[in-house]
Amino acid sequence: MGRRKVLHAMGATVVVLGCGVEGGAQDEGSSEGDGEGSGDASASSGSEASSSGSGSSDGADGSSDATGTPQGCEAASAWASGGTASMTAKDCYPDPFAAGVSACALLCETTEGPCTADTIERQDVSEGWSGLPVRLSLKIVTADTCEPVEGAFVEIWHTQRTGVYSGETPSGMMCYGDDPDAVNYLYFRGSQTTDANGRVDFDTCYPGWYSSRAVHIHFRVIVGSDEFLTSQLFFDDALSAEIFAEHPEYAEFGQPDTTNDTDNVIGGEADKTPYVLETQRMADGAMLASKVIAVRSSPDDALCSAQGAGGGGAGGP
Repeated sequence: MGRRKVLHAMGATVVVLGCGVEGGAQDEGSSEGDGEGSGDASASSGSEASSSGSGSSDGADGSSDATGTPQGCEAASAWASGGTASMTAKDCYPDPFAAGVSACALLCETTEGPCTADTIERQDVSEGWSGLPVRLSLKIVTADTCEPVEGAFVEIWHTQRTGVYSGETPSGMMCYGDDPDAVNYLYFRGSQTTDANGRVDFDTCYPGWYSSRAVHIHFRVIVGSDEFLTSQLFFDDALSAEIFAEHPEYAEFGQPDTTNDTDNVIGGEADKTPYVLETQRMADGAMLASKVIAVRSSPDDALCSAQGAGGGGAGGP
C-alpha cells in the first residue's frame, strides 16, 4: 500500500507529526542550507532581480511603502524553481509585519501527526532539496495582549514536494513511503528562537501533499520548559491548485485530493483564516509566506482544539 493511502487509512486516530520525500528523487547541486542533501540550484523566477542579502525590510533604494514592501522590488512574473538557492533577492523581501498586529485571536491546537523526528536549529531547512523556495516568517504573540513573545522555541516540519517526510520517525514506512533513504536526512525540519519582536524566519520549499490532507506545515511553540502550542498552517486552496497544475517541479504529482474545507484537521472550522498563511511573490520568484500566531499567556490557560471535517477534534497526520 502506498504511503499516501496508508496515511489516509490512519484517519483521525493518529496523534504525531511529520515531513518528507517520495520515491527518493533528489536533485543534484547544493544550496546555502545546513545538512548533507543536495538540490538543483538553478532558478526560473521570471525576473531579472538578482541582489542577495539577509532578508532586511529595506528595499534597493533604502525605503519601503506603508505595507513594508521595498521600493524598486517588483514581483517576478513566475514562481521560482530550484529550492532555496534561488532566493537571490532577499534584500527585496518586505517585512510582512510592518503594519503591526491589530488582532491576535488564540490559535487552536492540532495533532502533531505520525511523522515527528529530530530537529536542527537553522534558518534554511531545505538541505539543498529542490522545490518552490519559500521564506516562512512567523511572529509569535500573546493572545490577550498581542505583545511579542521573545525567546520562544519554534519548530517546523513538513513534507518534501513529493509528499514524503524525512528523518527517523515513530511510523517508519508510513512517513517515508517508497523512499527509505529519507530516514537519513532531516530536510524540511528545523527550529529557531524568536527575537525581541517575536519573529522567526525559515527558508524552505513549498510542501507536497498526500491523501486526506490539504497542503500544510506542522509547528510547535515552546516557552521555557512548557509547550504552549502545537498546530498546523495551511495555504490557500487556489494557490495550491495553481502550483500543482503549473509549476515544473510539482505538476507531475497532480492535484491534491483534499482541500482546506475537506481536511480532517481544520475542515470543520467555520473560519479557517487563522490557519491560512498570507503569501506574496518576491522579486526572485520565491514565496513569502507569513503569519501572526497568538499563543496562551500561560500554560495554565485553556487551549482550544481545531475541528476537522466531519466533526470531532484535531485528528489526522
